[in-house]
Amino acid sequence: MNAHSDKPDLSGLRINRDQAPTAQARHPAGKRFLWIVSILIVVAAAVVLIVKGSRTTVAVETATVQRLAPAATQSLLTATGYVVAQRKAAVASKGTGRLEILNVEEGDRVAAGDIIGRLESADVEAAQRAAQAAVDQAKAVLAQAEALRHEAQVDFDRVSGLRAHELASQSDFDKAEARHRTAVANVEATEAALRRSLADLRWAEVQVENTYIRAPFDGTVLTKNADVGEVVAPFAASASSRGALVTLADMGSLEVEADVSESNIRKIIIGQPCLITLDALPAEPYTGAVKKIVPTADRAKATVLTKIVFDQLDERVLPEMSAKVNFLPAGDSAAGPVVSGTVLAVPAAAVTTRDGRTVVFRVQDEQVSAVPVERGASFGALTEVQGDLQAGDVIVAAPSGNLADGDHVTIKK
Repeated sequence: MNAHSDKPDLSGLRINRDQAPTAQARHPAGKRFLWIVSILIVVAAAVVLIVKGSRTTVAVETATVQRLAPAATQSLLTATGYVVAQRKAAVASKGTGRLEILNVEEGDRVAAGDIIGRLESADVEAAQRAAQAAVDQAKAVLAQAEALRHEAQVDFDRVSGLRAHELASQSDFDKAEARHRTAVANVEATEAALRRSLADLRWAEVQVENTYIRAPFDGTVLTKNADVGEVVAPFAASASSRGALVTLADMGSLEVEADVSESNIRKIIIGQPCLITLDALPAEPYTGAVKKIVPTADRAKATVLTKIVFDQLDERVLPEMSAKVNFLPAGDSAAGPVVSGTVLAVPAAAVTTRDGRTVVFRVQDEQVSAVPVERGASFGALTEVQGDLQAGDVIVAAPSGNLADGDHVTIKK
């Protein structure tokens, strides 16, 4: 080992100035740019996390945007009931037989006299043809009897003339008179037989007509109770037969039947205006009036049945719909005229001001947004608003002064 073996070899650190520079060495600015962009992204993410973490979540109480009928605030009392067709029928056949034809389904409209269905009719049609043949035969027999009566009448007149001149015997006269009376009686008997045959024919025609099941009035088919092939009987005499073929209702006769408490019936009079709100159409109440107060009380419920007629019906009103009836004061009362229609209403405390605008804070996904509104009439604790709101929207019931658009919130239980 020589004296220089302990010194490090630095020849590997020598720079070869003859070698071409690398791409990284040629572009040091590009590398610095990438580092700066990466640092900015990290800083921005950190700022976002800091801001998000520092945002305060506000606990709020909420309410719901309601659709309110202003006329309901004038209500003297409220009752519940159902829409009922005052003209309704379970249409059945007058005869017994197997249902051969059924021309309607649920929801179909029919006019009075329209054929709803028909029973098998081969037997009654055969009976009708037999009755018609009997009528034709009776007419032929009558024609023959009338011819014999005419002959007897002519013979009797001739013999009577001869007898008057004593050219015919009394015996010939008596025989001619007897034949004439017999011919007249025979005609009368034949006429009676014809009348009976005509009656039999009419009965057979009725039996054929009874196989047709017709609509008794203009209406709508509510239910279908039988199908083709089933036996239909007027009173459903057996378990295998059907009674009513369909249930038909006159949709123009729909009214609301409501139960009014005995203690409040004194507030109701005939013709009193009402506001009818259907559970199926809560946003569009109908106006109506008291038509009839049934003069008897329900002992079990202590109520009196009251019938309310619609001022105007449309196709959306259907039998058996649930309804709420607000009985309103008469139009000349101090409460003023009845105003139909609905408005959106919120608690009065929910309406506040931000940056000179009247707003309501709507809650969606645990975040609030300020919705500009216009304040309208007041209805007790509620106030009318007009804006980009819908019935059922969740809003802050009483926003604090520092609540701002975009704040995160939690709902108080």
